[in-house]
This record gives sequence, structure tokens and C-alpha cells, in this order.
Amino acid sequence: MSNLDHLTQSLARNLKRWRGERGFTLDSLAARSGVSRGMIIQIEQARTNPSVGTAVKLADALGVSIATLLDRDHGPQVRVVAPDERMRMWSTPVGSFSELLVGTELRGPFELWSWRLEPGDGSESDPHPDGTTELIHVTEGVLTLIVDGEPHAVAAGCSAAFEANVPHAYRNDGTESLALTMAVSVPPAR
Repeated sequence: MSNLDHLTQSLARNLKRWRGERGFTLDSLAARSGVSRGMIIQIEQARTNPSVGTAVKLADALGVSIATLLDRDHGPQVRVVAPDERMRMWSTPVGSFSELLVGTELRGPFELWSWRLEPGDGSESDPHPDGTTELIHVTEGVLTLIVDGEPHAVAAGCSAAFEANVPHAYRNDGTESLALTMAVSVPPAR
């Protein structure tokens, strides 16, 4: 089974589980997340692999991290994630990607990501729940971080932090590859 098949199966199983644990109907989850009822049904039946934006909306509405929503199984207190277990969430034909490295649910979802953006590539994100914070450290190239419409240059060796409850985007406007590590902290669901 390919990584994408594992991802689709894990997402289907975990979406059903978390929706049930939260007591959400298909309609109530659709209303909370902004994802159509039909799309939720397709995801729960493992008939589609949704976009990163759709998965984030569902995780946010359920009050869990992407890592939890995609987790293959729940193990011991310490979880070591091998390189072949990372979850590639987004990629482009020229080699840009984002990978979820690891995440936890302690005191609200907390995730660690690895990103690569090739020249001219970028990714946009919808606002996350109030209280969500992103921390970014650029290791190669220059990131153009756009937060609520305002661009910020973050060069290799520099870091940035921001409240992610507004539209935001990550772009590589340069001529070199861009690599960054990102931590995302989401407050616990109420």
C-alpha cells in the first residue's frame, strides 16, 4: 500500500472516530468546518484524498491536530517518527512540498513541519482558530511570509512568529530553493 493509500485510509478512519467522539453529525461538522457534507462522506469512505486546506479545516473544526487526524495508530507516550513515516501533505511538480514531521495533542494540537519551496512556488492558508500561533525558522533561501496581506522577508538563519488567525501565505520569490521548519500550536477545542 502506498503512502497516499495509508494517508487516505487513516484519514477516513480517524475522521469518523473524531466526529463520533465529538458527537458531530455530518451536517454539524460541515457547518463547523465549511467543508461540504458530500466531501466529508467521500473522505470517511476513503474515496478521495482532500486538499491540505480541507484537512486543516476538518482538524480545526474537530479541535485536533493534523497529526492526530492522520495518525495511523495511537501508541506509547514517546512516539518516534521515522523518515518514511512522515506525511507529505502538499507538493508541486517542481519539487516544493510540506511534510508533517510530528504532532501531539497535549494542551491542544502542536505540530512540527518541514517545508521546501522551489523558486516561484507558494502556498496559501486560510485563518486558523483564534489563539493559533506559528513559529518559522528558515534554513535555506528567503521566505516571503504574508500575514493578513502584509509581506515579510525571512532570510536563512532568521525566525518568525505570528498569530495565524488571519489569512497567511508562504512564498519563494527568490531564485534559490527555500527550506524551513514550522511549529504550529492550536488551542484546545472548547
